[in-house]
Amino acid sequence: GAVVILDAGAQYGKVIDRRVRELFVQSEIFPLETPAFAIREQGFRYVLPPPSSPASALPWCMMNKVFGGTVHKKSVREDGVFSITLDNTCSLFRGLQKEELVLLTHGDSVDKVADGFKVVAQSGNIIAGIANESKKLYGAQFHPEVSLTVNGKMILKNFLYDIAGCSGTFTVENRELQCIQDIKEKVGSSKVLVLLSGGVDSTVCTALLNRALNREQVIAVHIDNGFMRKRESQAVEEALKKLGIQVKVVNAAHSFYNGTTTLPISDEDRTPRKRISKTLNMTTSPEEKRKIIGDTFVKIANEVIGEMNLKPEEVFLAQGTLRPDLIESASLVASGKAEVIKTHHNDTELIRKLREEGKVIEPLKDFHKDEVRVLGRELGLPEELVSRHPFPGPGLAIRVICAEEPYVCKDFPETNNILKIVADFSASVKKPHTLLQRVKACTSEEDQEKLMQITSLHSLNAFLLPIKTVGVQGDCRSYSYVCGISSKDAPHWESLDRCIMQRVVYVFGPPVKEPPTDVTPTFLTTGVLSTLRQADFEAHTILRESGYAGKISQMPIILTPLHFDRDPLQKQPSCQRSVVIRPFITSDFMTGIAATPGSEVPEEVVLKMVAEIKKIPGISRVMYDLTSKPPGTTEWE
Repeated sequence: GAVVILDAGAQYGKVIDRRVRELFVQSEIFPLETPAFAIREQGFRYVLPPPSSPASALPWCMMNKVFGGTVHKKSVREDGVFSITLDNTCSLFRGLQKEELVLLTHGDSVDKVADGFKVVAQSGNIIAGIANESKKLYGAQFHPEVSLTVNGKMILKNFLYDIAGCSGTFTVENRELQCIQDIKEKVGSSKVLVLLSGGVDSTVCTALLNRALNREQVIAVHIDNGFMRKRESQAVEEALKKLGIQVKVVNAAHSFYNGTTTLPISDEDRTPRKRISKTLNMTTSPEEKRKIIGDTFVKIANEVIGEMNLKPEEVFLAQGTLRPDLIESASLVASGKAEVIKTHHNDTELIRKLREEGKVIEPLKDFHKDEVRVLGRELGLPEELVSRHPFPGPGLAIRVICAEEPYVCKDFPETNNILKIVADFSASVKKPHTLLQRVKACTSEEDQEKLMQITSLHSLNAFLLPIKTVGVQGDCRSYSYVCGISSKDAPHWESLDRCIMQRVVYVFGPPVKEPPTDVTPTFLTTGVLSTLRQADFEAHTILRESGYAGKISQMPIILTPLHFDRDPLQKQPSCQRSVVIRPFITSDFMTGIAATPGSEVPEEVVLKMVAEIKKIPGISRVMYDLTSKPPGTTEWE
């Protein structure tokens, strides 16, 4: 049997598809408005709606409402991993414990349960799951499909095998053969230009093309955009030659630094009018940076086609685009309704236009990162290449937080004061304050107990940093402040791990007495990139030599325009920058956790990274990103 997933625009909708297929059951994604008769006509008997959507009511809340229940919007969202209570006599939760850790991302909840349904899961006093066993209808407020829900896979297995009666006959081999067949049918005798970064995705994409087509049809090009890691381009060329893949290397750093794109006149302007962007080396907006890079890639690719005397209309452009890329940039290929989290360089307006013309080949567009690794092994690629850390196509360009002025909104002072109350909660509760009441109103009793415990044992200082990064809340993008934490004592990592909001970093070194309120003007210049390139090289060399590189899924190193430890009375200008280490653990890059020092990675390895990075000229401080996804994205931009 097969299941259909109704697309309500949830960011994790495709993850459900991935988890279902991981359990060897075929699944398809249909628009939410698909009529029931159309689903039945195609032989589907069971439906999995994603657990959240941008609509005012969640799909499971909609089910409750349709059957006569009621729904209300909560005053405070629940975003993060929480312990919930389950009725494990329910078929959906059979084999689970009564208390389970799950990911919650919602602001609405069931109020009155519909007749015929019963409550089967609760988060405190909030209903987190309902069921009508006789009608085989189940609704969950949480996300069973993501890795942050510890036993979510068992919940889906219970539904697919015990409730829906599916059988596991849908295998990776089937999908590989289907990809090869699709490539052959689409390309025919034409040529394919594949842009190779040397990462897992583009290499597997190339290997798949080589398997499906004659070798002379596949033109592999590696474009050095000037944002590669230290000695990256040489390593890419050498590694791919060993696989028998001849690569044309194009040095296009100058073209990228000075690249531009066309953009709407403003966010509010709905007319077709466009403006020319600033050059990339003068651009600070993350979205604009990605669009310029994506469009410049296509322009360079067209130049290569011209140099090789190929006819553009007879050449396809191949990309190693994955499903998470398309979901986060809200591409119609992945979902007709998903909210944009961030634009991906391989899913810009120009690439979407080429896609509409049928000139783009994306064999991996239905795959997630771990599935690509499995496919790579099936294709015979060496383990060291298949298991290497991903590196984004825009490279170091999206790991430099560019800024010309600080990000300080009207709420900056008040938010800073709230952070001080949270960081010193055990003392703050003894001094009544209006902001204290706001903190209490936004936190549960359990949260307040944890804060009391942590802040009574550890002396913490929390403050806002005047920069912003991308995050995810529910199914929508957030773009807001970074919270810094410092302490007099050695950090107690487990406690810090519980203090996460949009983006939280621990600042190594002595307590931060005067957090920066301005920024060092920072653009994508060769000097700035050289600083980040060296920091990235030092950190990854230490991680590799420690033997823990295989335990970490990805470790972005980010350069921020922040200069700490300046006396405000002396009015010393901001001229240094600070580095963030972001070790991240995930199976699918849709959700994941920050690697905790002393747990997933030895603390001495992290401290060695900090010491080596601090030796680089122009570095003020080193920070450690503690944020899971959600609420933070893997990359900062």
